[in-house]
Amino acid sequence: MASQQRKAISVLSMNTIAFTACFAVWVMFSIIGIPIKQLLALNDTQFGLLIATPILTGSLVRLPVGMLTDKFGGRIVYFVLMCAMLIPLWFIGSATKYWQFLVLGLFVGIAGASFSVGIAYTARWFPKEKQGFAMGIFGAGNAGAALTKFVAPTLVVTYGWTMVPKVYAVAMAVIVILFWMFTYEDPEHKVSKTITIREQLQALKDPRVWKYCQYYSLVFGGFVGLSLWMTKYYINEYGFDLTHAALLAAVFVLPSGVIRALGGWFSDKYGAYKVTWWVMWISWICLFFMSYPQTALTIKTINGPVTLDLGLNVWVFTALLFVVGIAWGFGKASVFKFLSDEYPDNIGVISGIVGLAGGMGGFLLPIMFGAMKDITGVNSTVFMLLYGATCVSLIWMHYTFAKEHQEQDMETAKVHAVDEYVKTHENPDEYAAAKAAVEQAHLLEELIVKYSESKEKAKLEADEMRMRQIKASNIDTLE
Repeated sequence: MASQQRKAISVLSMNTIAFTACFAVWVMFSIIGIPIKQLLALNDTQFGLLIATPILTGSLVRLPVGMLTDKFGGRIVYFVLMCAMLIPLWFIGSATKYWQFLVLGLFVGIAGASFSVGIAYTARWFPKEKQGFAMGIFGAGNAGAALTKFVAPTLVVTYGWTMVPKVYAVAMAVIVILFWMFTYEDPEHKVSKTITIREQLQALKDPRVWKYCQYYSLVFGGFVGLSLWMTKYYINEYGFDLTHAALLAAVFVLPSGVIRALGGWFSDKYGAYKVTWWVMWISWICLFFMSYPQTALTIKTINGPVTLDLGLNVWVFTALLFVVGIAWGFGKASVFKFLSDEYPDNIGVISGIVGLAGGMGGFLLPIMFGAMKDITGVNSTVFMLLYGATCVSLIWMHYTFAKEHQEQDMETAKVHAVDEYVKTHENPDEYAAAKAAVEQAHLLEELIVKYSESKEKAKLEADEMRMRQIKASNIDTLE
């Protein structure tokens, strides 16, 4: 009989392997989509839709799959999910028409929902203080996108693109069998059967959930979107062939996936807020430079016109892309650290909601990339769009967390004022001052700004009390 710790390690290991395979399948069209684009003579918008179609299904299914995981446990849900994608995955190699690729891509896209199952299944096997690190290790399965960047181009060049889905289907079948053999289920990890779907969906009314959705739509949605797009970007912008373009794209994809475990550890140690805040600022700086298009500036001189080429060369660009990948790897872990801290009993549903938002970002971005490229003809509009999304995240994060910190400080001020009120109620001067402080403590800013006014008010109130006492004593004397 395996110990609880050994079961937890086995579950984490198989979850990570399965998620890596599912993610590799999920972004498979980023490689095979390029020869398919040439075969079907697609424009950039159609290509964007082709590679994004699996992302749509994986995103939409994340919420219901997360709810099923809370209800029935991660093991059975994960197993059924992986089995369901095997047949459509195999038949992608036989498709010949655009609509066939789209339909099969929708079915294969359920691979993306494996995240909602695995993150909840993993978290419940570990104590709270280790959940960030455990979820980070599981999330390193994002490196499946890098696996596709390494494996799929070789298969395409050697055997043709039709071999890729067939090899992936066979590999996935083997992983399904191993997963069932080496994972476990704990009935205590399921939510109460008395909890209804409506009660589970109450989380949608929580504004914090929507905040985390926006963050994740950038760090994960951006990761997926660029994972799908960067191979083609290197081909168009810098003139590389498929194999070399995929390898350069892997410089972004691989570390961003693998580093997530370290991001979980940092989130456990320093808190999700600090990690996420730095992630957003690093992204903002890098994307600012990456969004600048290749530009030729002609200057008229006394010796004739001189043309200067302005723009990032491939190595500087790749270095910045690498940094963004690292930052987003940390960000993916830190956002889910927020969730495990704030929603420990409902993490399946919450991770489904937030994962859906991230996945929808990954679905919409490639389509928007393609449309903007068709409209403007400028490749770097990809990063202009991501730069704008990062600005939104920074602004939202600043104001929402500043408000939360103010509310916490206000509560502290109220408690302190009430304590003083209770302690000093016998002394007229201190009573009046404490009473005034309590009246003002409902707004921290007002409490600070009007502190001196409160003291004056307290003195006046104390003087009035003394005058009433004097008058009362005078009346008693006269009587």
